[in-house]
This record gives sequence, structure tokens and C-alpha cells, in this order.
Amino acid sequence: MSKPSEPIEVVFQPAGQSAFVLPGALLTEAAATVGLAINYPCGGRGTCGKCRVRIVEGATPPGESEARALSADEMAAGWRLACQTKVFGPMAVQWGSAAAAAAQILTTTSRRRSDASDRQSIIELRPVEVSPPKRGDDRPEMIRLASALGIPLRAGPPMLRALGRRLTDWGYRGTAVLRGDELIDFLPPAKAHALVAAVDLGTTTLAAALMDSSTGQDLAVAARLNPQRRFGDDVLSRIQACAEQPESLGAMSAAVIEAINEMLAEMSRKAGVEANEILEICIAGNTTMQQLALGIDPVGLGRVPFAPVMAGGVEAVAADVGIAIHPRGRAYVFPVIGGFVGGDTVAGLLASDLADDAGPSLLVDIGTNGEIVVWDGRRLTAASTAAGPAFEGARILHGMHGAEGAVEKVVFDGELRCNTIGSVAPRGICGSGLIDLAAELLRCRALTPQGRLLGAEQARADLPPALRDRLIEHEGKTAFLLVPREQSGHGRPIIVTQRDFRELQLATGAIRAGISILLSQAGLKAEQLQRVVVAGGFGNYIRRHNAQRIGLFPAELDADRIRYEGNTSLAGARMAALCRAARQSAEELARQTDHVDLSTSPEFASVFAQSMLFPDHD
Repeated sequence: MSKPSEPIEVVFQPAGQSAFVLPGALLTEAAATVGLAINYPCGGRGTCGKCRVRIVEGATPPGESEARALSADEMAAGWRLACQTKVFGPMAVQWGSAAAAAAQILTTTSRRRSDASDRQSIIELRPVEVSPPKRGDDRPEMIRLASALGIPLRAGPPMLRALGRRLTDWGYRGTAVLRGDELIDFLPPAKAHALVAAVDLGTTTLAAALMDSSTGQDLAVAARLNPQRRFGDDVLSRIQACAEQPESLGAMSAAVIEAINEMLAEMSRKAGVEANEILEICIAGNTTMQQLALGIDPVGLGRVPFAPVMAGGVEAVAADVGIAIHPRGRAYVFPVIGGFVGGDTVAGLLASDLADDAGPSLLVDIGTNGEIVVWDGRRLTAASTAAGPAFEGARILHGMHGAEGAVEKVVFDGELRCNTIGSVAPRGICGSGLIDLAAELLRCRALTPQGRLLGAEQARADLPPALRDRLIEHEGKTAFLLVPREQSGHGRPIIVTQRDFRELQLATGAIRAGISILLSQAGLKAEQLQRVVVAGGFGNYIRRHNAQRIGLFPAELDADRIRYEGNTSLAGARMAALCRAARQSAEELARQTDHVDLSTSPEFASVFAQSMLFPDHD
């Protein structure tokens, strides 16, 4: 009988955290055991090069993936890809700020609906005084309490076990915490408050809010990168992981539920309360993300006709899905429209009041999975487009999510100027910066409508030297030097390649094609739209004129009609956590919206091919 292998220690610097793993374990697995996460959008295939870390001690020889992603000097200095590096001996790893950079995740919105005082709250607090039992009045405590409240009342065994003692100890006074006719808790008056939470479950990012149900006011917000990114940077990668490795479903579900619980704990600390005082949580996300969170196999979404399992909203005891709030708290997950058009779109419709507009309107949620909804004045039509993660900075050579150090704005006014998130030295470029750069290069004709980046010798003679000097060669192809190595935050140049512009074309073309087809089916022209609602954290940072220049938004549209309304998914989840009528409206919106499967549209291929071209004008 062979002797079991001894665990090997991996120390992560600078925090000094130690992980113990068996020989052959991947470095990413070791990091996960001590709660460290790193971005590897390719799902651990070693193709994106984003999970680079420096092995200080115990470096293993680099493999083919490292040879493609890293320079010879970097490999000699101990840099490796965490998703490809296996542990065979004691190791010390520099797990730097690049791996743990905090994302700038949008948690705000331009609320169009007010939290009116007359709304029908999900959770109700009712101060009550109950007549104590006496001779001639031996009614059960539940009947006495129901009589004092003036409503029918029910309660489960856990509540019944506690009720009698509390009534006696508190002199038959307290606050009944009600969810409809259900008694959730019975509290002393001084301690009573009704806390609810809302979560936006994005493919790349998570955002949450903690609210006082009585006032509708936010008490705290929190945000995270979605830990499921290690299984792939888009929904198709994660669906494929579930199909190829069935155990991935449980791991992805556990990872996102753990992240939700972390956000709930963080917000509770900020608000000076306990997470177990939260009585209701509402979750909105795209179809795949919602099914993964609930542990529902999404493989049906990975094959034609892309049918989801869930349809209407799902309501469950929060503890049954692993969410750590009040033991009798409930979780509500939004209904879906169809295919990949999920609860986040329904929440966006709820928050934006799109169907209340007098004239035609459009909702565009720009992210890894782009959703589009057209309101023609009579009906809603929705579609989903696989925009891919380029807008989130993934699959871009030096791309990154919207974190500190990301170039988020590029302006050319005779000189090329870059703004970064946090106003620090640049470390990479995020989606809004990439759109700006493409728009500026299109205006100068250094980037063609076909998406070809011209070399210095091919560009127009009047191209300003400030741009011409940045047209360089990278791996035998033309690239653009955005930030020289001496100006970057990591001592390496930041460049944008021909392939990066192709990725932008694919993402932009998918959104643009979806808009074109839905407008055409509704018999509308872009100039007829009265309002275009741009939703999502990324969309909030796009410059309108640059988005129109690259074709992301229709050029015919008056730019003043484009409205950024922030994180409408979180806003809609807030409303549904607070108000019973909002939850009913969400169910109605999901049922009333027609779903268009663009993959089966005979015109999609040709429209998409046309939409990939950048508009040919200055």
C-alpha cells in the first residue's frame, strides 16, 4: 500500500498566508484555499495571460503557455501563470496588488420610481400589546396575538418555540415582524427594524445594497468581482465547464453564494447591525448567473434552442440556498424572459419604467452578455447578444476591469492624454478607454472602418506625429503604444494590438446588430427613439459621442436622448425587495415581453457582419 503524499506549503506574500496542498495541485487551487482570487478570463486554459504571479522561491520550469504569454526576462525573474503552475515543492509567491485590485463597480442608479410611503412593503413591523391569559380566557397565544393584530396569523415551529417565552418575558408587548400573514419574528419594540437586501448578480461583477424596509433608504452598499471568473470570463465558458465537469456546478454555486454572504456581512458591519437581522434578499442576474447561484444545471442554455430551466421568479427560504440572513428570511430570484434574457433585464425594465414611455424607447445593458429591449409604444421585445468580455477588459492584451490604474478615458487634442481610475500610474486599459482610443484613431484615419490599424508608413501624411510615433510593431503586426514603459505603473509598456481592435469590433457589432434587428422587427428607425436607457456599470462611463463614432449607439440618434441610468439591475432588485407590487410588476413584465432568439434569425449573420464595420465618417 502506497504512502499518502505529504501536503506542501505555499506561502503567499506579502500577507504571509500559508496554504497546504497535495503535490500536483495548481497554484490557483492553493490560493483559493486561503481566500485569494485572481482574474483568469480564459477559465484556466493558459491562453489569456492575465493570472501572472511571481514565484519568489520554488519556481518550476515554465511551460508552453508561459512561453507564449511572458517574455524571457519575465520568466527568468520568476513570473508564471498561476492557472498553469503546479506545486511540487515548497513555494513562496508574490501575490501582488494586480491580483487583488479592487474593481470600481457601480452600485448607484438614476431612480425614476420613488420609494413612496404608501407602498405595500414585503416586510411589516407592527407594535402590539397582547392581553395575557387569565381565567375564562385560555386562548392559545397565536390566537391572542392574531386578535391583537386584527389579522389571520400563521407561524412555523421555530417561531412557535420562541413565542411563548418572549410574550411572557416582555409583558405581552413587542413588535410583530410580518411577511404577509406569516409571523417571522417577535421582537422587543426598542430593537425592531426591518432590514432587506438586494443583489445584482453580474457575470463579471457583483453589487449589493442593504436597506431599511420602513424608509426604503440604503444603509450600506458593497461590491465584488464575481469569483466564478476562474471558470471562464463569459457565460458560455461556465456552461461548458458544467457540461465537461459536472462538479463545477456545485463549485460555482458555492463560490457566488459565499461572495453574497461576504457582501451581506460587510454591509451589516458598515450599518452596525447583524446579518441575521436581514429578513429578505432579492437577487437579479442574467439567466445563467441565476441558475448557477441556485445550483440549477445551465447546460440547456449551451445548446439550441437555449432553453432555461427557470421562468417565473423563485422564492425560497434563504437558508435553503445557503444565504446567511435571518433563519426565517426569504430569498427572491427574479423571473426571466427567455434564453439568455434574464432577471437583470426584468429588473432594468422595472427600474427604468420603459413600458410607461409614451413613444418608442430602447434599453441597452452593455456587459459580457448584452441585453436589448425595444418598446414600440405597445409591446416589449427583448434579445440577448453574446458581446463577449472585451468591454470588461478581458481578451484584450493589456485589458483590465474598471479598477485603480485602468485607463478609462483617452483624449487626443494635439497630444494623447489618458485618465486612469484613481488618478494613478496606468496599469492597463478598460472598456471605456478602449472605445475612446478607437474613436480617436478612426477620426484620424489611423484605424480603418474595417478595423485595420495602419502602420506608421501606411497612415495619412497629415497624421499628427504624436499619434504616428505610437504606431509600433508587436509580434510582426501593427500595434498602438498607449503608455510607454517608463510611464506605466508596472514598468512595462501598455499597448493595444490589432487583435484588441478586432475584439472591440466583435463586441460592438453584436450589440449594434441586436439593436438593428429589434428596431427593424418593430418597424422603427433609430431617430424615432424618444429615450435610450444605457444600463450597467460599464455603460455609465462611456462617452456618448465616442460610442456613436464606433457604432455602438446609432449615429442618427440625438445624443441628448441617450440616458445613463446606472445599475438598473440593482435598482430593480432594490424595488422588489422593498415592495410587493414591484415584485408583481416584475412577474408581469417577464410574461409580457416577447423574446427574440437572434441565433435563429435568418438576417442576423449578414447584419452582424455589416455591424462589425466601424461607421465610415469623421
